[in-house]
Amino acid sequence: MDNLTAIKAAVAAVLGALTAFWGWFGWLAFAWVGLMLLDYLTGSAAACKNGEWSSSAARSGVWHKAGEVVVVLVAAAADLLLSLVLDNLPVVQLPVAFRGIVCPLVLVWYCLTELGSIVENAVLMGAPVPAWLTKLLQISLDAVDSAGEQAGAGTENTRE
Repeated sequence: MDNLTAIKAAVAAVLGALTAFWGWFGWLAFAWVGLMLLDYLTGSAAACKNGEWSSSAARSGVWHKAGEVVVVLVAAAADLLLSLVLDNLPVVQLPVAFRGIVCPLVLVWYCLTELGSIVENAVLMGAPVPAWLTKLLQISLDAVDSAGEQAGAGTENTRE
């Protein structure tokens, strides 16, 4: 076996092990973290290119990303709570068919917003961007919003 084949086999084994360990949801979370990092880096690069970089703006970006982490943690906690309710209180009926819907929807929504922001940063760096790409990202974001709205249908807050 040559070195290239050995490297390919090792990479396939590691990726397979990771997939077995954390599944598609782990890859979704991994993609989100990678997109947050890429957005931060491209935003910093665009600001540097245009002579607008400042440490306060960079800190603001970090706080924005920290807020995203908090929202994802809340969504994960909501999924856990809903799962516990469904498993232990059989009389409770929810308008959703499967139990892990909040966090995956939030992660996909954040991934799409990060992609849109990365495209905006690329434009600021001078890259041409096809109009259909931004339209496709917006259509996808609207679809995720619609799915989230449907999942939460009938759950309006009735408390005063």
